[in-house]
Amino acid sequence: MPRIRAASVAEHRSMQRAALLDAARSLLSEGGTEALTFPALAERTGLARSSVYEYFRSRAAVVEELCEVDFPLWAAEVEAGMAAAEGAEAKVEAYVRRQLALVGDRRHRAVVAISASELDAGAREKIRAAHGGLVAMIGAALAELGHAEPRLAAMLLQGVVDAAVRRIELGAAEDPSAITDAAVGMVLRGVRG
Repeated sequence: MPRIRAASVAEHRSMQRAALLDAARSLLSEGGTEALTFPALAERTGLARSSVYEYFRSRAAVVEELCEVDFPLWAAEVEAGMAAAEGAEAKVEAYVRRQLALVGDRRHRAVVAISASELDAGAREKIRAAHGGLVAMIGAALAELGHAEPRLAAMLLQGVVDAAVRRIELGAAEDPSAITDAAVGMVLRGVRG
């Protein structure tokens, strides 16, 4: 019988699940989805491989839970940046800058790695819904700027952000701050237009 490292079995299981998710984040950010395997999770956490299956039935289940846990935290950081900004243009700029500032965060690298992988329909839907929440977040600022179709404008704006994320993730020749400034400039010119 494995040793319980908490006051209760439920707390112990919660700690083990959190350790598995943390290990999954590390594996994804270090080696992409190919690195996220149950043997690797077991090795990182000190659990037996069969124990990992007690917490997650599949790799897709790990991915789904990471999305459920991490994406809201990431979105809350973007939302907080926007809330601190005054005026619609400043909110748009904060939306772009905050997302690009999070590129180096392990949670973000994991989400990017997840997004690039082949996942089951449930995991893909959770990622789409989470991204949809980000796009909806910027819609009000775009409507305030007078866009007749703020949702379309938000989706196009997010496309610029996604392209900048990929450029930063690739370790492009440009400094990440130059990529961020270029993306902000492009977006602001576009939303004013």
